[in-house]
Amino acid sequence: MKFLKPLLLILLILAVDQTLKFWIKLHLPLTDNIKITPWFYLYFIENEGMAFGMKWGGEAGKLLLTLFRIAAVSFFSYWLWNLVKKNAHWGLIISVSMIIAGAMGNIIDSVFYGVIFSESHPAGPVASLFPQGGGYGAWLHGRVVDMLYFPLFEGTFPEWIPLWGGEYFVFFRPIFNVADFSISTGVITILIFQKGFFKKEDPELEKSTENKGDISISTEESSASDKPAE
Repeated sequence: MKFLKPLLLILLILAVDQTLKFWIKLHLPLTDNIKITPWFYLYFIENEGMAFGMKWGGEAGKLLLTLFRIAAVSFFSYWLWNLVKKNAHWGLIISVSMIIAGAMGNIIDSVFYGVIFSESHPAGPVASLFPQGGGYGAWLHGRVVDMLYFPLFEGTFPEWIPLWGGEYFVFFRPIFNVADFSISTGVITILIFQKGFFKKEDPELEKSTENKGDISISTEESSASDKPAE
């Protein structure tokens, strides 16, 4: 029963992540966007598998990254199992669950999307699911769908700044997805609260507790021996 909460959290994050990705893939041409607020857009891009739209190593790099993610999920799943069994800090269990869910979300894209979706193009038409003739890629070679874009503010660097003076900039420029956000939140939370999550018992305190227990037992035995025999 105690494994149910982290499992439900993982499934919830996966459901939100994949639902949004499917909707974006099936409703928007590549690079199209929907303005939600002045600082939040749904902006459809695809990448080769790394977080926040980064690329690495072409097709071979994408395959290696997918295999690495699968190995990482296996490791973190084993760790989560042990954390729950040992009644670890619930903040740590939640953080590890978020990392697992995020990695699994992007694994699904990398493993399956190339097979089940047609190609997305900037000018349209939008992609279709299970197209005739097959998808745009092979197993393990799908592209990760990103869509969350937060251009919080934009402007031009002052002329006196070396190298970038006079250049246009946007903050925050990276485009990411729910899975990326889940992984980043889990990792950052562990880093910030690691002292509380991995708090060790004070050896002196444990020794003192053990001594008190021994004294208590000795006292009880002494009291029992002092009683007159009936």
